[in-house]
Amino acid sequence: MLPQVTRTYKNHHLDSSRWDLYRPRSNDVIIATAYKSGTTWTQNIFYELLYGDETQKPSPDSVNVWPDADFRGLKRDALKTWLDGFEAQRYIKSHIPLDGLPYYEQVKYVIVCRDPRDVFMSLFNHVSRYTPEFYQMLNDPARLVGQPMPKISSNPREVWRQWISKGWFDWETEGYPMWSNMHHTQTFWNFKHLPNFLFLHYNDMLSDLSGAVAKLAAFSGIEVDRQKIARVVEATTFEKVKQKALALKNDRMASTFEGGQAQFIFKGTNGRWKDIFTDQDLDLYEAAKQRVLSEDCARWLEQGGVAA
Repeated sequence: MLPQVTRTYKNHHLDSSRWDLYRPRSNDVIIATAYKSGTTWTQNIFYELLYGDETQKPSPDSVNVWPDADFRGLKRDALKTWLDGFEAQRYIKSHIPLDGLPYYEQVKYVIVCRDPRDVFMSLFNHVSRYTPEFYQMLNDPARLVGQPMPKISSNPREVWRQWISKGWFDWETEGYPMWSNMHHTQTFWNFKHLPNFLFLHYNDMLSDLSGAVAKLAAFSGIEVDRQKIARVVEATTFEKVKQKALALKNDRMASTFEGGQAQFIFKGTNGRWKDIFTDQDLDLYEAAKQRVLSEDCARWLEQGGVAA
């Protein structure tokens, strides 16, 4: 049995129905990540694989798109125009779980994941710095479906207790006030046997970036040699990705985050939760694992390739 769309994800950030505008191509790659798990990093790798050797490189924003993002200002007509009109190989971002994302056998899906505790720390840094202007845009009644996104507490443990034990959608039990993280991974993991699925773990990208680049290239049908892999690795270390982001003048990021672009790509490190969470906080995590994840999926999320 192949994956089927059984849910519609619409809230302050998402609108999965925008994928109705998508028409698959045989060389498409969908970067199907849970949030704060290495999405921008993976996008940078694809950008360097496809455009890094060009003398006149295109703007990164011009060669990829995020259809789920109803809040970004890209109207449906403009989204359709980009999807239909973009002639080169497409790599397309999505944060939609597989029960809401269309599946096509001819399309490649790259699923990048991370330990949920590390995801939370990155998400807290991200969302806790949303500006009043951005909250106003997210919760604009003219576009909002469902409840407005609440302003989160400045106390990470308080936010954690909701995030790990409450869902935004009725079928979720974690992820509030965004959407699911564990459920997202499990929906893909249930079909990990499919030949057009590639799972990458954030830890493995940190420890062996050249191996990750080679896997992504081979999986996506992009020709590389050792020299090109080395060049892409050099251009896409975490520090290089952050440096490039900081060098860009991005008015959208300035209006989204207190502190601007520097807060979008922050530290990229793991284990910061160890200095914050109590035993009671971690008990909530263990309970969520039991509710949402299969044993092998939970083990892989915590350990990466070692568990796989």
